[in-house]
Amino acid sequence: MPRVPLTWLAEHVDLPADLTAEQLAADLVRVGLEEEAIHSSGVTGPLVVGQVVELTPEPQKNGKTINWCRVDVGAHNDLDDAGDPTVPRGIVCGAHNFGVGDRVVVALPGAVLPGPFPIAARKTYGHVSDGMICSARELGLGEDHAGIIVLSRLGYGEDVTTPGTDALRLLGLADEVLEINVTPDRGYCFSMRGVAREYAHSTGARFTDAGLATDDVLRERPTGFAVEVDDDEGIHGVPGCDRFVAQVVRGVRASGPSPAWMQRRLTQAGMRPISLAVDVTNYVMLDLGQPMHAYDLDTLTAPVVVRRARAGERVTTLDDVERTLDPQDLLITDSTGGRGARVLGIAGVMGGADSEVGDATTDLLLEAAHFDPVTVARSSRRHRLTSEASKRFERGVDPRLPRVAVARAAALLVEHGGGTVDDALTDVDTTVAPPPVAFDPAQAARLVGVPYTDDEVRVTLTEIGCEVDDADATWQVRVPTWRPDLTAGVDLVEEVARLRGYDAIPSIVPPAPSGRGLTRGQRVRRAVADTLAGGGLVEVLSYPFVGTDQLDALALPADDDRRRAVRLVNPLTDGQPLMRTDLLVTLLDTARRNVARGNVDVGLFEMGLVTRPDAGAVSAPRLPGGVRPSDDQLAALAAAVPAQPLHVAGVVTGLVEPAGPGRAGRRADVEDVLAHVRRVAQVVGVDVTSTADPERAPFHPGRCARLTVPSGAVVGHAGELHPKVVAALDLPARAVAFELDLTALLAAAGEEPVTAVPVSTFPVAKEDVALVVAADVPSSDVLAAVRAGAAGSPAGDVLEDVHLFDVYTGDQVGAGRKSLAFALRLRAADRTLTAADTAAVRDAVVAEAHARVGATLRA
Repeated sequence: MPRVPLTWLAEHVDLPADLTAEQLAADLVRVGLEEEAIHSSGVTGPLVVGQVVELTPEPQKNGKTINWCRVDVGAHNDLDDAGDPTVPRGIVCGAHNFGVGDRVVVALPGAVLPGPFPIAARKTYGHVSDGMICSARELGLGEDHAGIIVLSRLGYGEDVTTPGTDALRLLGLADEVLEINVTPDRGYCFSMRGVAREYAHSTGARFTDAGLATDDVLRERPTGFAVEVDDDEGIHGVPGCDRFVAQVVRGVRASGPSPAWMQRRLTQAGMRPISLAVDVTNYVMLDLGQPMHAYDLDTLTAPVVVRRARAGERVTTLDDVERTLDPQDLLITDSTGGRGARVLGIAGVMGGADSEVGDATTDLLLEAAHFDPVTVARSSRRHRLTSEASKRFERGVDPRLPRVAVARAAALLVEHGGGTVDDALTDVDTTVAPPPVAFDPAQAARLVGVPYTDDEVRVTLTEIGCEVDDADATWQVRVPTWRPDLTAGVDLVEEVARLRGYDAIPSIVPPAPSGRGLTRGQRVRRAVADTLAGGGLVEVLSYPFVGTDQLDALALPADDDRRRAVRLVNPLTDGQPLMRTDLLVTLLDTARRNVARGNVDVGLFEMGLVTRPDAGAVSAPRLPGGVRPSDDQLAALAAAVPAQPLHVAGVVTGLVEPAGPGRAGRRADVEDVLAHVRRVAQVVGVDVTSTADPERAPFHPGRCARLTVPSGAVVGHAGELHPKVVAALDLPARAVAFELDLTALLAAAGEEPVTAVPVSTFPVAKEDVALVVAADVPSSDVLAAVRAGAAGSPAGDVLEDVHLFDVYTGDQVGAGRKSLAFALRLRAADRTLTAADTAAVRDAVVAEAHARVGATLRA
């Protein structure tokens, strides 16, 4: 995101003297540039210029030598006997790159440096140090912490460095910097020139366009360093480079430091000062928006050739990474070893290390070019290499800027580094003016809903730099070269709405038509989510993309149909190229992340689509971009879309009832997830039966329930996760989970609404029954027997609810047997149940359970 120092912006547009970064943000947001952050230096308090008047080296016992300095800080000096501030301050300093007479930056007691690092008078090395002499790093101005800032070496004259002068303003540390968010279609706002233009649109302030070429810049000049562009057709019918300007500057102190004001502005804009040549090119880029590059002229062999990469070519870029090039990469090359043989850099992205400016460089070749945005964007993404240049080129750079930028950079180099500019200049220019946009002015009012007049539309388009020919009913609008995003009438409408004010567009909410609302399926899905949340689970949302390693972690067999997944052509990550075929694969991964962060007692659920392609299903066709697919292509695409049923899944780990005084916590078990399943089934309005499933990954073979509806269709599974799955995912032992096909459940329930059962006003009767059965008898079979027995009892069908609340194995029931305790709630619709009625229900339950599963009443 670009950073905008207010003092820099003021060179392009008139700013009020009292303008703050906060007010600037409010002005810019009106034209669509949103505030990202407001930055300050982090330095507060007294920071002043000081002159060293005494310096005494003092060796220490630890082998270190410190300097005891007397520093004149003007009005901030200590007071003499007469009460006048004439006594220089005493300061201890460990640096040795300055001497008597140098003017330095002094932080006085009460100042706070970035960190924060408060400054106070303190005793050290046998002296009271009454302040601190600062380095660039200590002030946040750069990385140099080995030496003190000596202002004369940064280009500050004695007239502006009088002792006692406010160094906050001198060094720009008092400046506010606004960071803004720029949308991809507004690439020109990656420059002070562009932001200033938008501020002028917002406030009406006077804007001076520094990007316009003067007659002197455009004058005829002899051709300089040879440049050839060998890419007329490009990769999509557009040349990769349609303008290349090269200028030679000789005798420059290229590796020396740039002036202090330039370093300050680069630092404020978020860039690190390096050397004069690099800083000047970066400064011009930030100022005008034209990326540039400076080459060491002595390392180049003419001609420079702009071409596409050849198979197998490699280049080491300025970040010291060797990169293998793609034939679609556009390159800057020279003729060392043959025409265009040596690669100098990837055009518009980053230069190469072979021709960078070094310590001995004095002669430079300045390059400013215009590259195809698509080519630059593809190379940047292909090499995962984003640079300040690529950010601008892929969003569109003004093709008229290269010659202006070269002239500006050459002038700055000569001014601050000496040398001369060759009169010869190379300008390979094949740019073509964009065709005019046919525009109906009434379209603005029709699309935006505001009655703009033709005059308002014309004035607005002229303000943004357009040339409007309104001789006919359909206007011909020539857009400015810095706005390559304006290609159609709707783009111009957007500009009218933006500059005339989004706040002028009325907010009119259309009335909702009567007789419509949520479908039954939508209501049920919301009710299911509310029910699970009310049952103590937390809803999560995960990405539907998975990898084979996640399927392996669930121990899915090789022939499991859940391994038959749709593979994405362009996945977000190479490790997750598949669409999920069930919910547990992503939900368990979410549970794993929670447990890994210390949240061991977890109850989660998720509702989402899964993708289940049929065996032998055809792959979806890859349709061309930029054109509407044919009806046959759309039909083929629709036929290739696999089934995407809606599933709901839950997982519970650790304790569901926390430990407390006098009681132990209760670990989650299978009955907990079966309770959630029953709640979901009740909301949907369909009976779900659970039976033992001997093998279903990722569940434990002996602790898994198959869930079916009355038609016999399997709609899901619930149970305890397999120990190997628990270990692979680092989950707590005995974790339990469930997954239901909600689409199948809704289909089984049908479209008939659920009929409410009247609530009896008679009191409830409670009866507990403990039945002893063989250890291998599923509890679901015993539960079914209890329900059947209660329904057929002499007291009538008075069973309101029944649930398993205890499972016991031990000596009291014998080896190979278990006790299942059920809690029955009994209520009649027409009477109060008697003790004889409840006894009859209990006897019927015991008899039916004995007949079905051999159960006996526990003594």
